[in-house]
Amino acid sequence: MELSNLSFADLLSLKSDLENEIKRREHEEKAKAKKQIVELARAYGLSVEEVLGKVGPARKPVEAKYCHPQNPELTWTGRGRKPLWVQELLAAGKNLEDLAI
Repeated sequence: MELSNLSFADLLSLKSDLENEIKRREHEEKAKAKKQIVELARAYGLSVEEVLGKVGPARKPVEAKYCHPQNPELTWTGRGRKPLWVQELLAAGKNLEDLAI
């Protein structure tokens, strides 16, 4: 097929058909790959979850370093932006040492 001999409308139609076929084949290839992965995992007596599980130790949450003096449920780790309640207390004359846990 000589592309230079096609009209603009024919090229657009061909482009649409090509994109649809690529999507269809991509779906087929992914399904085939998933099937192979499952079969390979089973051959070794593993579940897919075991194979694809998290690598390395899980991070533990960062402990809070600061809390609101009147409401201990409001805490802040000291990382990232200061919460509004911290900003308000600092503006009112408190310092971070006053809020330390």
